[in-house]
Amino acid sequence: MFLAMNRFQISKDHCSDFERIWRERDSYLENVPGFKSFNLLRSSEHEDFVLYASHSVWEDESAFRDWTESKEFRLAHQQASAPKGTYLAHPVLETFTSVL
Repeated sequence: MFLAMNRFQISKDHCSDFERIWRERDSYLENVPGFKSFNLLRSSEHEDFVLYASHSVWEDESAFRDWTESKEFRLAHQQASAPKGTYLAHPVLETFTSVL
């Protein structure tokens, strides 16, 4: 199993916009070989942002890497963008490989 997580620092003023964009977008993941599941997670509030994480589960790292180079990936990421000021920092990708 392989996990890919992007962490996002989202302005408190734009949380509803950010969540709406993710809720309404087509991820194109359902037909991608090796894809298992996806969640958008909301964490605690900080002084000036709310931390979110996109969490996807894959059969293995190769399936995830293939997704990042696919037509479906390009289609999913060319959709509506968030209003200016939504992101307080660039997303941070973290990946994990199951060991047990």
